Amino acid sequence: MDFDFGVTAYLIFFAAAFVAGFADAIAGGGGLIALPTIMAMGVPPHMALATNKLQGTFGSFTAALNFARKGMINFREVFIGIVFTFIGACVGTVLILFLSAEFLRIIIPFCLIAIFLYTLLMPKVGDEDRAARMNARAFYVIFGLILGFYDGFFGPGAGSFWTFAMVALIGLNMKKSVAHTKILNFTSNIVSLAVFISGGQILWTVGLLMGVGQVLGAYFGSNMVMKKDVKFVRVVFLAVVGATILKLVYDRFFA
Repeated sequence: MDFDFGVTAYLIFFAAAFVAGFADAIAGGGGLIALPTIMAMGVPPHMALATNKLQGTFGSFTAALNFARKGMINFREVFIGIVFTFIGACVGTVLILFLSAEFLRIIIPFCLIAIFLYTLLMPKVGDEDRAARMNARAFYVIFGLILGFYDGFFGPGAGSFWTFAMVALIGLNMKKSVAHTKILNFTSNIVSLAVFISGGQILWTVGLLMGVGQVLGAYFGSNMVMKKDVKFVRVVFLAVVGATILKLVYDRFFA
């Protein structure tokens, strides 16, 4: 199924996807740009969510591939995280068909505010690798299940949660955390996408066009992470988390 959009609308879709892919590769939160754009064009919410997963998968794959090619992803370490993220996302995506996400809509802004304040008030966090506070294998099992489930069930802020958790609990610096986050984001995205494809809810022309924009944006964004220092990545991270908080609070109380 597809809608008949004009040339201007398609240009807007492409531009929004490029910006979303660029921001998402650095600090997550690309869905805050892409999804509202799709819905603003009159696409029903369920179709907008499905189409957003399609285009977002292109971006997370491109960023993950670029980070991997530059040696920023330790696949031996993160493999167990991929497996358990896959499991968590499967469960979360199936459960969203039966359960309400209202509880998550209430609690997630408070979790993001805590992340924002911790990162803001601890300016040295993520500057360099440091001693881990928990075993990396246990971390990837636990958070793979939790955040995989969350991304499949609800989604906003999942990349920010991954990045923060890696910095705070297993001692990765901000750049490595962003790189590892992308491969795990791609895992949960591809699971959700498979479910949406089976449901026949995707606008393929829009999704694939935005996918091209995501590829370009994610490529330039991931290169920016590799070229800039950690301070730049932290600033973008704070900006994205702050925007996510404002968007969720607005949707909860004013929309």
